[in-house]
Amino acid sequence: MALDKPTEPTEPTARQHDLGTVDEQPGHNDPVDTARALPIIDDLGDDVFAIDTQMAGHTGITSSYLIRGSRPCLIETGTALSAPVVTHALAALGISPEDLATIVVTHIHLDHAGGVGDIAESFPNAQVVVHERGARHLADPSKLVASAQRVFGPDMDRLFGTLLPTPVERLTTLGDKGFVDLGDGRRLDTFHNPGHASHHVALVDSQTGDLYTGDAAGVFVPDTQEVRPATPPPDFDLHLALDSLAKMRAAKPTRLLFSHFGAVTDVDRVFDDSEAELHYWVEDVSEAYHSGMDLDHAVAMVKEKDRARHPDFYDDAARAAKFEELSSTQAQVSGIWRWLEKSNTDS
Repeated sequence: MALDKPTEPTEPTARQHDLGTVDEQPGHNDPVDTARALPIIDDLGDDVFAIDTQMAGHTGITSSYLIRGSRPCLIETGTALSAPVVTHALAALGISPEDLATIVVTHIHLDHAGGVGDIAESFPNAQVVVHERGARHLADPSKLVASAQRVFGPDMDRLFGTLLPTPVERLTTLGDKGFVDLGDGRRLDTFHNPGHASHHVALVDSQTGDLYTGDAAGVFVPDTQEVRPATPPPDFDLHLALDSLAKMRAAKPTRLLFSHFGAVTDVDRVFDDSEAELHYWVEDVSEAYHSGMDLDHAVAMVKEKDRARHPDFYDDAARAAKFEELSSTQAQVSGIWRWLEKSNTDS
């Protein structure tokens, strides 16, 4: 279902994933100027819209979602550099600066919450909802930014931009369970979902059964219908990640809405694939770790094994490079490596 043409400010580009055809501007793998980019919006039905945040100028790797109703809610902001794209898309969807009621982030990593400060500034009535473990880092981002800097190094500014602090009075925190009022009896039920990050939550739409996965089910690649792992440092924990997958299954969602990337209806198969990929990657990294390899050689080995398992993914060099920038092999191996070191220290 393509989005109807708005009267202002600019006609969004409609993209359909498994729902139909693709009609994008610019090309699917082409970097774009996010400051000037047209919004790319999917109408997913039931007043749910997917917004391509066009992270680092790429289409098709990071989604925000709008639930448009009497209390409009934005789920995920994307990076700070994506904030103009998301703001433009919200305007195209008829959301004025006074309208947005809630901004929810599944967790505080900069590809999901880096634009919170900017979006909150542009939409002054919106309350920002985040897990209690992450709230202080949105109020004072200095430690969060320093942690990301260690992972991404000189690419930080190009990928993410500057995370602005969110005023404390604008923050609403979630614990193990909670909900977000969407108006007219509709709500997002939330539950703590660590493993990828200690401050991660899952969100379930009471009306549609949609489950917003954040990174807890990995990274979904629409082109090949494959799932890739999301195991970065410093918080990855295999046991918590598997437990979180089990909790998401138990919620019996009708559809998975991935932050990376898009809507998926083949729920059981994708959960199975996500669990299998976690085991593959942990087994491969464990083999390298326990054989005495250094981290660089472990990364090379794991990447070759992944290439053998997923030749279709690597057949398109531009696609592989794009997802490598989003979720690098180095970062995923480093997160598992850190967990192995901690597990050996604790045992």
